[in-house]
Amino acid sequence: MQGFAGVMWLLNVALILFTGFALFDAAIRREDAYRAVNKQTKPFWLIVLGLAFVVSVIFPILAFLPIIGLIATIVYMVDVRPAIRGITGGGPRRRGSSSDGPYGPFNGR
Repeated sequence: MQGFAGVMWLLNVALILFTGFALFDAAIRREDAYRAVNKQTKPFWLIVLGLAFVVSVIFPILAFLPIIGLIATIVYMVDVRPAIRGITGGGPRRRGSSSDGPYGPFNGR
């Protein structure tokens, strides 16, 4: 029984971290990007993800409400976040290759 409780505790911590990351990510994105990709609004996602975070902190993972919060978090991470990152250019900056010059790639010709 202790092993099962330990695994459930780890899953609960993972759920809290996952929903916390999604909430933080939703908070730092620009409000107009949500409207541009037609994915509800920023306050809507902040409320949904905030409730998911609070529910995952309060209730154990086997309860009904954390599962609903997990589904909402997955929808944000799989559907909304990539669309917003695509329009705002969020993500690692590409600096180009080492052979790029100030006016484009240097090919040695």
